[in-house]
Amino acid sequence: MKRLAFALSMVLTAFSVQAGERVDTNLQAKITATLATIQSWAANPALADAVKQANTAEVATVIHMNQAWWRDLPITDPFVHELSCNAAAKWLKSNKTAVVSEAFVSASNGTKVAFLSKTTYWSHLGRPKHDLPMQGKIWQGKIEMDESTGVQQIQVAVPIKDTNHIIGSLVVGLNVPLMRE
Repeated sequence: MKRLAFALSMVLTAFSVQAGERVDTNLQAKITATLATIQSWAANPALADAVKQANTAEVATVIHMNQAWWRDLPITDPFVHELSCNAAAKWLKSNKTAVVSEAFVSASNGTKVAFLSKTTYWSHLGRPKHDLPMQGKIWQGKIEMDESTGVQQIQVAVPIKDTNHIIGSLVVGLNVPLMRE
């Protein structure tokens, strides 16, 4: 009977996460407070410089990359390794706190510039988490079980600017259980 109750609770937990669990007032207050830090990250020259370089680069691997190729690349691939070990990725890692479950930087075309760990998607162009920051807006997703990290999180995204021009986006996943502590 205990196993059945446990299995049922796991199914209900998974369903509530998939259905987009509501963000209560306390959690929203913590997310809002954390946004100030995330916006300061987006203003860091290490991230802006990496995005500027990516926006002007014509690296053959990047030009030919697509979602199918990206999905099949192992995390040990040199291209993936470079995106998780470049200067911007190192900056993200050195500033990561316990509540940050993932973080990634995208160029103006939505393709990845740097990340803490390999993302599910190569490009987020056409998705609100990239498109709204590119319009100068902050985006906040729903509570979800993240595919790439396996963590119950909520993502927020902010624009990355060079002076007053928006050049890319920064998406940060926040670990919901840790945020609720």
